[in-house]
Amino acid sequence: MKKTVLIADDEADIVETLQFMLESDGFEVLTAYDGEEALNLARRAIPDIILLDVMMPKINGYKVSRLLKFDKKFQDIPILMITARSQEEDKLIGEETGADEYITKPFDISNVIDLINKHLQV
Repeated sequence: MKKTVLIADDEADIVETLQFMLESDGFEVLTAYDGEEALNLARRAIPDIILLDVMMPKINGYKVSRLLKFDKKFQDIPILMITARSQEEDKLIGEETGADEYITKPFDISNVIDLINKHLQV
């Protein structure tokens, strides 16, 4: 059975690149381009893992992560934060909101796929 990855980022090129790579590796991919869409899609589809940008329109990634991680139905879904914000305090906020990993842009796609596989133990 295919594992489902939700990619939420307001940068279409990042979403499309990750989607292409993950689908090539056999994942089912769902996409969202703002935080509200990501939250609604996550609640509806219950993905196996979420790649979540921090700075998105409508609802930021920190808030999406917090809303999902503090709901028992979603607390076990790994969340990998992907962001241009690389300050230590940003990483701490990510951890406090429940992010399992904090990946800074620009990133190496193979490293992201390795982290996804690690968290899904594929």
